[in-house]
Amino acid sequence: DSERVYSGSERQRSSDLISSQLSAQIRYSVPEEVKEGTAVGNIAKDLGLEVSSLVDRQFRIVSGSKEELFQINQENGVLYVHKKIDRESVCAGSGVCMVNLKTVIENPLEIHYVEVEISDINDHSPSFPEKEQRLRISENTLPGADYQLQAAGDPDSGTNSVRSYKLSPNDHFEIRVRESDEDKMPFLVLKKAVDREITTTYKLILTAVDGGNPPRSGTLNITITVLDINDNRPVFSRESYSVTLSENSVIGTMVVRVNATDMDEGTNSDIEYSFSTLNSKVHEVFELDQVTGEIRVKGEVDFEDTEVYKLDIQASDKGHLPMSANCRVVIKIIDVNDNRPEIEITSLSKNIPEDSKPGTVISLVSVTDKDAGINGKVICQLNTNIPFELKPSFKDNMYSLVTKDRLDREMNSRYDITITASDLGQPSLTASTTLSVQISDVNDNAPEFLLNPLDLYLMENNAAGSSIISVSASDRDTAENAVISYHIIRGDGTQNDLSSFLNINSETGIVYSLKSFDFETAKTFQFHVLATDSGTPSLSSNVTVNVFILDQNDNVPVILYPVSANGSAEGVEEIPRNVNAGHLVTKVRAYDADIGYNGWLLFSLQEVSDHSLFGLDRYTGQIRTLRSFTETDEAQHKLLILVKDNGNVSLSATATVIVKVVEPKEAFAASDIKNAVKDEEENNVTFYLIITLGSISVLFVISIIVLIVMQCSKSTDYSSKYLQDTNYDGTLCHSIQYRSGDKRYMLVGPRMSVGSTIKRRLQGAVHCVGAEINSFFHSFFSLKNTVSGRKLLKACQHYMKLSPIIFNFCFFQVCISYCLL
Repeated sequence: DSERVYSGSERQRSSDLISSQLSAQIRYSVPEEVKEGTAVGNIAKDLGLEVSSLVDRQFRIVSGSKEELFQINQENGVLYVHKKIDRESVCAGSGVCMVNLKTVIENPLEIHYVEVEISDINDHSPSFPEKEQRLRISENTLPGADYQLQAAGDPDSGTNSVRSYKLSPNDHFEIRVRESDEDKMPFLVLKKAVDREITTTYKLILTAVDGGNPPRSGTLNITITVLDINDNRPVFSRESYSVTLSENSVIGTMVVRVNATDMDEGTNSDIEYSFSTLNSKVHEVFELDQVTGEIRVKGEVDFEDTEVYKLDIQASDKGHLPMSANCRVVIKIIDVNDNRPEIEITSLSKNIPEDSKPGTVISLVSVTDKDAGINGKVICQLNTNIPFELKPSFKDNMYSLVTKDRLDREMNSRYDITITASDLGQPSLTASTTLSVQISDVNDNAPEFLLNPLDLYLMENNAAGSSIISVSASDRDTAENAVISYHIIRGDGTQNDLSSFLNINSETGIVYSLKSFDFETAKTFQFHVLATDSGTPSLSSNVTVNVFILDQNDNVPVILYPVSANGSAEGVEEIPRNVNAGHLVTKVRAYDADIGYNGWLLFSLQEVSDHSLFGLDRYTGQIRTLRSFTETDEAQHKLLILVKDNGNVSLSATATVIVKVVEPKEAFAASDIKNAVKDEEENNVTFYLIITLGSISVLFVISIIVLIVMQCSKSTDYSSKYLQDTNYDGTLCHSIQYRSGDKRYMLVGPRMSVGSTIKRRLQGAVHCVGAEINSFFHSFFSLKNTVSGRKLLKACQHYMKLSPIIFNFCFFQVCISYCLL
């Protein structure tokens, strides 16, 4: 019952119908969409019918909707919904929806009419004929223009039908509704001018809302396309493009692609690209595709030529009135290590004095590399084993070439300095240059003699003014510093100083003798040659030349016995007739001032009265009898004796000995007289010999002492103030010349072993003293003509007899001295 809806008037009419019992019309109201079985109203009750008789009387609906929306329950007379009711399908339109039912009940027959109003519920949303509506609007359309839209429909009626339209929020459009004949027509009105370049398409939603509670709505999608006009310039994606490009890129390499867009459309948005820069270099290196905007390499890209390229690009559309825009493309070239370092030499000193101190600047070296960054960083090196180094300056890649060590032109007069510069690129590139530096000479070397001392063996009787030796010194310096002049260091001018008889060519070093030397006068002497260079200051050194005079056979043998009163080599010897064979008649004594083979004397008989009676020893000069005398032998015999030396060209002397053969008594008497005279003479000779031997011994001892003192007071370094040579030790040589057949020989004594200077000098002293002794006796016997008569002759003869004793005495002293040394 609760679902039945009655109005007061409807109930009144029902009462009237029941009371008349003729017919009745009942009106019910039921909402659509109620459930099946929902009671609409109790017809039996409203008509006053007996419920219990309804079955028998066959209470039923005889006409109504085809769908048999309603049925009557015969048991209680209730009209109920037989099928679900859709008002919009039952009643089209928006008016009142009534369903008329004709009910019949028999016994008695009664016909009753029932009207059922199907009341509307808001079960339908408004809807548009199409889901989407498209509009085209030019972007230059003025505000206020309107465009009709589709109207929404709603099957519901009354307030449940469409009541209003709403447009989705936007700044350019609004909705306006025009009502006519209960229809509401929506119009889209342009509120604000549109710009296709801002928005080319507008998507709007139009919503139709009904009046139900709750309200229901439907939507319409509105697509508005804005039509273009050429009112926009092309726009680049960037105002400035910045890209990098490696140098030496191959032709055709794409650098960058510029992109410009035009918010217009069609030909208004078709864009064409072109260079707007006036730099011809750009056109040589790059090319631009007019359609795609691609910039590609056209020519050689060299970082060292241009590091940055700035290209101005113009984009123009193809509209009726073309519009254009510009952008800048900055192309930074990336350096590639394609350039070798370059070495520049400035302020080169080609000649450097050898006394330059370490750190002396030779030249300035500048190294450049056209590459950049690490490719332009350069490391410099010098070749090894040279006394130079590179010192970096305060400025990058600037170096000073300086001396590192002391220089010595004599060791190396020229240096080829190779400077190698390597950059730090990958791979590294190098460059090198070579400097030739000459080391100029400084007078730092004194002249040097190859040998010091020099031993000169000079034949006596050399020609005066002839050259005897050439000394030569070398100087490691050059030019004037090596020009050497020679001078002889003069002695004190004493008799023993023979340097005054020498002269030297100051340029060549050839030594000339101003006199002829005599072995018998001087057997050896010494002089010093000073070599001085022409440097400033000059340096000098000296060399000692030991001159040994070599003997020549230039002295004739001197007969010492026999010697007559007038000085001739003639003597008389008396011998008894009764002597036996082998009796010593006499001995011929001779002396030769020469030495060696030149002083080796041979005796021979040149003339003899009887060859069978006398014989001569060729080596000793002794004359002996070969047999006994006979009565027939003559009483006087003359012997001519030839004394000859053994020189290459022999020199000789003769002596005559007259042998008188006397009877024995006469011989004894003469012998006594001779012995008396001889004893007297021998006493005198013995006195002379004692004086001589004493003088020799004292002279020898004094000489040894003086030499020892002199040598001990001197430095052991036997070198002059001009030159020091500690590695050389002098030698003393003794030579003997002799001849054998056609050959001539010279015997040279062995060199002394290297020892102290004192020992060498003392040995020389011994040699010199021995020479002096020999000279003394030579001089002594050369004075035979100045001493009175036979005393001198007898003394000489006695000396010859005692000469072995004297010789042994002197030899003993020499041996003792040598052992002490």
